[in-house]
Parts: sequence; structure tokens; C-alpha cells
Amino acid sequence: MRKQAIVLADNVACTPESELIVRCQRGDRTAFHQLYRRYQQKVSSTLYQLCGREMLEDLVQEVFIRVWKGLPKLRQPSYFSTWLYRICWNVAVDGRRQFAKRKQEKRETSTDKDDLSSLETLFRSQDTPDLMQLHYQDLVQRGLQTLSLDHRAVIVLHDLEDIPQKEIAQILQLPVGTVKSRLHYARNAIKKFLQQEGVLS
Repeated sequence: MRKQAIVLADNVACTPESELIVRCQRGDRTAFHQLYRRYQQKVSSTLYQLCGREMLEDLVQEVFIRVWKGLPKLRQPSYFSTWLYRICWNVAVDGRRQFAKRKQEKRETSTDKDDLSSLETLFRSQDTPDLMQLHYQDLVQRGLQTLSLDHRAVIVLHDLEDIPQKEIAQILQLPVGTVKSRLHYARNAIKKFLQQEGVLS
């Protein structure tokens, strides 16, 4: 029985994504559960970087609700990953608006410390510091909060999720040049923040 369960798990892991998507489009909820298991962690991580912990579970759930409803209209299964990140972006924007509205209604004046992001690695280019080695993760998290959502989205998708600039442009529906300039600005802003904190000279 245990051996059978392991074989089933292996089959799930080996099922081609395109096949799962086609099955989902036909209303197969088991296939959708498999797709959810493959992408839940990435979706959760991305939304956490963009929005913090506030309403994170609700936002993740909203993403997959939209995915389930929208899958029948997805014509190119190979475009799924880009399409999924686009949904994440839309949900993040909507979620932050709701959070801001709720905050305004409650007239909160305290800083939400839980709204800090965490990064395994922020910079991968040679001209920027390896922040993991510097052990200044908290400073990086605080620095991210100084960025607008637009700039944070680009740096999170590129430097955390390892998504190419061209694909980020498709996700955010921006010219590649705009993605490059926002990434450059975001990195410089974080660098400047670290300099002000005395981390960099």
C-alpha cells in the first residue's frame, strides 16, 4: 500500500504541465490540485514579497480561484507561468488597495512590522553586494518597503524568482526598457538605503 502511494506520488510529479492544464480546462479538479501543489509555494512567496503577511492566505486563495476560472480561456499552455504571475500581480495590486483602504478606515498610525519582506538573495549582478553574506537581511527588508509596488515587483520577480526581463515585461505589460530602468532604479534605491544605514560606503 505504501509502495503504491509512492508510485502515485511519482506519477503526479512526472505529469507534464501541459497535460495537467488541458485536464484542468476540462474541469478535472484532481489535476488542478496537482497544479496547485506545484505552484502554491512560488505564488505564496511572490505575494509575500509584494504585500507582506497581511491577508497573505486570502491573496493566495484569490490567485488560484482566478486561475481555476480563467484556465478554460488560456489558449497556450506554454504561457501558463507568465499568465500565473500576471494574476499574482493583479491580486497583489488589488490586495494592497484593500489593505490601504482598511488601514485608512481604522486610522492606524503604527507601522506594520509584519509587512517586511524576506529575500534569499536580492542581488545577483557583480556590481552589487551579496546581502546574504553581509547578513543584513533585515536592512534589505526595510529597504524594500521604501520602494513603490511597481519597483518592488520588478526586483522581486527578477532577483528572487529569476524571471527574465522579457517575461517580466509580459507579466507587468510593460516595455522591456521600462523593466530595465525600474530594476536599475530599485537596485540603486536599495544601495542608497544601505549607504544611509552605514552598511555601504
